Order: sequence, then structure tokens, then C-alpha cells
Amino acid sequence: MTTTRTVQVPDIGDFRDVDVVEVLVSVGEHVEADQSLIVLESDKASMEVPAPAAGVVRELHVAVDAKVSEGDPICTLESGDDAAPEPTAPPDAAPAAPPAEAAAPAAIGAGAGPADASDAVDVVVLGGGPGGYTAAFRAADLGKQVVLIERDATLGGVCLNVGCIPSKALLHVAAVLDDARDAEEAGIRFGPAEIDLDQLRAYKNGVVGRLTGGLAKLAEQRGVEVVRGSGSFTAAHEIEVTGEEDTRRIAFRDAIVAVGSEATTLPNLPQDARIMDSTRALEVEGPPGHLLVVGGGIIGLEMATVYLALGWQVSIVEMLDRIMVEADRDLVRPLEKRLRPRLAALYTKTSVVDVDARQDGVWVRFEGSDAPESACFDRVLVAVGRRPNGRVIGAERAGVHVDERGFVPADASQRTNVAHIYAIGDVTGPPLLAHRATHQGKVAAEVIAGLPSRFDPTAIPAVAYTDPEVAWTGLTEALAKERGVAVRKAVFPWAASGRALGSGRAEGTTKLLFSEEDGRLVGAGITGRHADDLISEAQLAIEMGADAEDLALTVHPHPTLSETIAFAAEIAHGSITDLMPPRRR
Repeated sequence: MTTTRTVQVPDIGDFRDVDVVEVLVSVGEHVEADQSLIVLESDKASMEVPAPAAGVVRELHVAVDAKVSEGDPICTLESGDDAAPEPTAPPDAAPAAPPAEAAAPAAIGAGAGPADASDAVDVVVLGGGPGGYTAAFRAADLGKQVVLIERDATLGGVCLNVGCIPSKALLHVAAVLDDARDAEEAGIRFGPAEIDLDQLRAYKNGVVGRLTGGLAKLAEQRGVEVVRGSGSFTAAHEIEVTGEEDTRRIAFRDAIVAVGSEATTLPNLPQDARIMDSTRALEVEGPPGHLLVVGGGIIGLEMATVYLALGWQVSIVEMLDRIMVEADRDLVRPLEKRLRPRLAALYTKTSVVDVDARQDGVWVRFEGSDAPESACFDRVLVAVGRRPNGRVIGAERAGVHVDERGFVPADASQRTNVAHIYAIGDVTGPPLLAHRATHQGKVAAEVIAGLPSRFDPTAIPAVAYTDPEVAWTGLTEALAKERGVAVRKAVFPWAASGRALGSGRAEGTTKLLFSEEDGRLVGAGITGRHADDLISEAQLAIEMGADAEDLALTVHPHPTLSETIAFAAEIAHGSITDLMPPRRR
């Protein structure tokens, strides 16, 4: 026997005409009791409306961007033994297996070794970024003679010199400016900010200089020889280093490839100083104007945050249907809600088809349903991703395999297909993150020293240092669905956090995903101020195999943002008191 009911919007307090921001089910889909049907969002908070019973969705009465109030119909739900989902066509192929660290092709033996073993150094590290200098320092600490080859004047690679560190210095300044403006809500008013760009750049460069100078001192203290120049393999046990004044060949017993990645650009871009990559954008040159950011990923959004705070008009164009597609949509939503009113424009599902640098500005032609045919900008930042540097190191002369995209595959010991040559960091494949590279660098050095070390993390966290920040680790909801992993979701809105409310930034959210199979935490996402620091607790919990009870029973200080993790765990555990507990299935 089947019954049909119309599911309505429940009591949502005094709110009327609330936006439907996401429809989570489709016609013909079978849903469980308490499974979320839609997501509503007011100017105060967001909420998910659950199904009152299990059944099949026979009709949807709402769509994204609709406005609803209490009692409005959401869907028609058919329940009972005879209710069955609509049949679907069989998939073309079985679901993809969970991605693992790229396995290197079958290893080639080390062979006879260097031609003159007495002149060979123990370890050569090619590339002085976070992974490279970590590997070099760890190998030296383990008693190895190490040569570190770096093409730039300072150690630290892209991250320390023109990436992670300088951008965070600028983002700190942006946060101070934004906080000063936001303080008006509390009755605190400042005059217009006076921005000295020369002093701002000096501040940023000073931060970078302190760190890179410290690395040089650490290399000296450890006895690591730093050789300046671009390195390229000439044989399985030799690298040639071309510097500004001379060329040098270095024989080695083991090598670690840590050459990283470089920014991808668009084809046929004109050579013009007003068209920037992320490195040039860090110089924040010139008076404020109109900036177009091409790419709605993490790098583009972080630089947009900086330029907005410094008084620029900013437009963003993204070819996909939303920004920051790596993260779950619900985590990105608070960021987009804060960002949209501040932007001149946000074009999604839009491509850049032509860029023309003229005297009056940089003219860009678009292709997309919501974008203008063309528009003029003072600056254009191209932030469309990164590509590995595996093809520029003469890897083939050492017998090292480089795949069709330019990555150098490595196994869990960081070995390539050549047994005495290791690879770490961006050049080994995604995720392209400095903290991944540093851990891989330690593994490679330890394996070379004969220690039983492996790179086998359960999860690797990612952070967008936007405003608000977005951080996640482990499985996302999208990835769990793709892999067929059943998860139980628990979400704590920061609108119920005293610390967030007192800080004037209650737009955040903390989400935890627990395995339905064994109850362990398998994924987490946090949006809000200091999400970058908060995500580490969830990362540790995943690595330790913690479940909801472990997190819920861990005493957190009050009032803090960190306790939102405990509150989310309490929701999953059924012991939450700061909100109404969810109905038990």
C-alpha cells in the first residue's frame, strides 16, 4: 500500500520569502526519512529541510532561487511498500576506484653507480622549495652529504618567495582593512585608510626575507651545500647545473627531484604589463582600477580578496558553474554570499575567448550566457591553475619516467621508476600543496638513509585563505557520493556560536562527515574566520580514527570557534544541547 503526501516548508520562525539555494533531490529519487530535500538561506542562517518519511519523490514544487515561506509545498512524496524509484539506465562503466598516490612504473636498478664513486655526493636535491629544503635538511640530519640545487637567489621556492607567504602577508593587511570597515556595525568608525603601497610591499618583502634568510642559515648550520643554477640530468648518476657564470656537473648516489610547478596561462595572450600572473599580482602596483580575475579557484579568489580590500573594483570570470569547485557547495556558499555584493561582477559558465591590450585598457571578449560580449579592464590576473615542471629536467637522460602531463610518478617511498632517484611535491601530481611536499621530502630522505618510512596519509587538508576562509580535509560529500561511501553529515552553524557572534562574523559553518559503516570521521569542512587553524583538529581526528563520541567528549574551551567541531560531533552523537537534537532514525 502506498500513500502520497505533499511535503511543506516547516515552521521557520518569523522568516518569509526565504531563498531556496539548493535542491538536493530529483524526481524519481528514493529518499530516507530525515534525508535533506532542500537548503534554505535567510540573511541570518541557512537550514536544510528533511524528508518526514522514506519514499520516492514524484514531483518537485520548488527550484533554486525560488522564495518560500512556512506551508509552501516542496515536493510530492510517495511512501509505502509499493513505492519504487524510477529505473535508470545502467552505467557505462563501473565507478572509478578511489585515487591513490601515483605508482611509479617498475623500478630500474641503480646500475653500476657513479663513474667515480669517490667524487659522488650522497644526495642531490633538485629544487629548493618547501619539499626540497625539507628533504635536504632531513637527509643532512641523518648523516648524509647533501647538495641542494636551486635556480633562484633564495631558498623557499614559489611558496616562500612568490606564493603562500607573501600572499598571506597581503591577506593579513586585507583582513585588517575589512575589520576596520566592519567595526561600524559596533559603533566604531575610522576615517578612510591611507595606503602607502611602497611601504606595503616592503612589509611583504620583509616577511619573505626573514624566512628565506633563516633557511640559508639552517642550510649552512647543517652543512648542506647550496648550488645556484638550473639543474638537468645528464645521466642516471649525474646532474649538470647551469648558473649565471659557469656550468658544473655533480655526481650523486641518490637524487630527489623537487622541481615543483609553474603557473598555467591562456593561449595567445599579448605581452603586456597589465596582464599578470599571480607572481606579478603580488606587487599590487598602481592606483586602484578595475581588475578582472580569470579563474575562480583558490589563487584567484585570494588575490581578489586582497585587491578588493585595497580599493579596486574586481570582476571574476570562471568557466565552470561555480567558484572553488574543489570544495562542497555548502562550504563555498557563505564566501560567495559575502563576496558577491563587493564584486563588480561574477561570471560563471563563462570563457575568455580573446584579450586585446589597447591604449585605453585591456579589452576582454567573453563567451557565456550571463557575461557581456566584451569589457575593458585596467588589469587582468590570469589564475587558471598550475602545471608540473617534470619536462624541463632532462629526466629521460636518467631513465626517469615522466607522464603525458609532465608529472613524475612516485610510489609511497617516493621512488620513481629509477631506484635511486626520488620525486616529491607538485611534480608528482595533485594535490599541489606545500605541506604535502614537506612530508614527502622527509619520507624520501629517510628512505635513502635506510629508515622504514612511507607517505601514506589518510587525508590531506586544503585551505582557501579568502574572507571567510574555507578549509576541508578527507572526503567531501561529492567525493563520498562518487566513491559510493555512505556518510552521516552533521553541520553546526556559526550563527549559534557565541564566539562567532561576538566577533561579528557568524556566517561560518562546521561540517563533519562520519562513515555509516564504522562511525569514524572521514571528512570535514569549515568555513569562517580561522578555518585554516581549526581544520587541523579534524585532520588529526581522521588520522587517529576518531568517531563522533571521541570528539564530543573532548572538552573544548568556551567560548571558542574550536568548540564548533565538538558541537557538530554532538549533533552526530545525539547529545547536542546548544541546538535542538536531530530526530533519531
